[in-house]
Amino acid sequence: QVQLVESGGGLVQAGGSLRLSCARSGRTTNSYAMGWFRQAPGKEREFVAAINWSGGSTYYADSVKGRFSISGDNAKNTVYLQMNSLKPEDTAVYYCAAKRSSFLFTSIGQYDYWGQGTQVTVSS
Repeated sequence: QVQLVESGGGLVQAGGSLRLSCARSGRTTNSYAMGWFRQAPGKEREFVAAINWSGGSTYYADSVKGRFSISGDNAKNTVYLQMNSLKPEDTAVYYCAAKRSSFLFTSIGQYDYWGQGTQVTVSS
């Protein structure tokens, strides 16, 4: 079993930055694809960014491309989401997800493990 715990959310003004962290525990010796998703009030959960096990491949939603950056530290079993130039429309609960694989995935249904989420609120 794998546990994921997100941290780093909070309230920030538009144009500001936040860095989210997702710590992975449990069966950490396997290769895991990691992803970030978000869900705004009244909306469906959507893909934000993903990274493969080696960190050599990343993929972003068009809405965050050029502003967000996903990275991982396998020694610490942690994945990060650096969010810059934040906009009010980025306000959502951000979730970390993991799948045992060496590849990269962008769909909600492809992930096996989920964190509890961390709230990000961007004020205008």
